[in-house]
Amino acid sequence: MNTKVILTASLIAVVFTTGYYAENAIAFAQYMGNVGGEGETGSYTLEEALELQRRRIQSAEANPSSGSGTPYLDANGVVGASVIAAAVFGVLSAAFMIKGRSGKYAAMGRG
Repeated sequence: MNTKVILTASLIAVVFTTGYYAENAIAFAQYMGNVGGEGETGSYTLEEALELQRRRIQSAEANPSSGSGTPYLDANGVVGASVIAAAVFGVLSAAFMIKGRSGKYAAMGRG
């Protein structure tokens, strides 16, 4: 039998099977409840949530120099992590390019 037909049929079967089982995997929102000392859950009311948000806003207004708390230029922050990842992958790609110029399968006449 033709391999393209077999591959297409198996791909369609995988897609339909995944779609069938994905219906049962429903994602629920995070439960808004207070957890007590013994593991029991209480109620986290809208008023409690609004009060917490008011306190956070007041704290941010009282300390404007603290910012959002995300250290962008730190090695643990967004830019620092991006620079480190770029350096690691850059070195790896440079090593592969250098090694690819020579060897058994390199094109003749290139070195």
